[in-house]
Amino acid sequence: MGQQSALEYLGHGQTPFFRLPLATAARADDARDIGGASRAATFADLDAVILGVPYDGGTTYQPGARFAPYHVRRVSALLQSFHPTHGADVFDRVRAVDGGNVTAPPFDAALARELVQARVSQVVEAGAVPFLVGGDHTIALPAISAVAETHGRLAVVHVDAHLDTSTGEVWGSEHHHGTPLRHALVAGMIEPGQLYQIGLRSSWSDAGDGRLGDQHGARRFPMEAIERYGIDGVVSEVRRGVGERPLYLTFDVDAVDPAFAPGTGTPVPGGLSSREAIRLLRGLAGLRLVGMDLVEVLPALDHADITSHLAAQLLYEGIALLALRDLTSARNSPRRW
Repeated sequence: MGQQSALEYLGHGQTPFFRLPLATAARADDARDIGGASRAATFADLDAVILGVPYDGGTTYQPGARFAPYHVRRVSALLQSFHPTHGADVFDRVRAVDGGNVTAPPFDAALARELVQARVSQVVEAGAVPFLVGGDHTIALPAISAVAETHGRLAVVHVDAHLDTSTGEVWGSEHHHGTPLRHALVAGMIEPGQLYQIGLRSSWSDAGDGRLGDQHGARRFPMEAIERYGIDGVVSEVRRGVGERPLYLTFDVDAVDPAFAPGTGTPVPGGLSSREAIRLLRGLAGLRLVGMDLVEVLPALDHADITSHLAAQLLYEGIALLALRDLTSARNSPRRW
């Protein structure tokens, strides 16, 4: 399968993720005929399906993340298939396609969640790993729910400046981009003690903001921990804790310092560098990744596509983890320089 050549890619004028094939679609009688949901993608015999989710109805500050899938697709064309650090040809080892966008009415949050969950369920039930590009962080909840239906309770690595365990009190809605981890914890989608939150540094509304995570045994790694132990030390702790469990990775680009990722709607100074973010994902090699989302890229606030380029690289790093799953544990371990 693999990537198209540069000339083939330029010739047809379309912009699939990483110059990958586009998924074909077939009519499904039992799918809802809303917003294109009646066309169920055929994902059989694939390892990975990348889905754009152009939805940002859950933002609380600056909207515009709905445009990210287009821009991340556009810049992802620059990435080649062979990963020199891992020593693996990613798109030779991983049968991957661009599965198109999950389209939803922008003003119906409940329907948006329903459609995301339905599409991700199609991917998981076909035996492939879903990779979502948002959109805002509300898309993580239906994605986690769909993956947990098949794989059971998950380990979740949550890379973010914010806890995302808020209630609806501040904004008057139980579902916005600051709430997905609360819902996933309360619903039992995450195994107790298996939420790992990395890059935290935002201010809290009061001292009780971390209480829900504490009750569920969440492990918090704020930027102070990364400064003290380094990103390798944090990743080592995560690897020991996750073990063989199914792992879902949810990556909010605002975890990265706005100096490296200015294109996001809720920037918080003092975050991860691009290098640390990439090293974090590479350090997860060998774990059993069953799903990933990358959210909160806001192209209108970006400069020279800096954030979109980083997002494409992080998405590539996530897919690369699948390329390594059959290699030896020694080769999977984080490389030391």
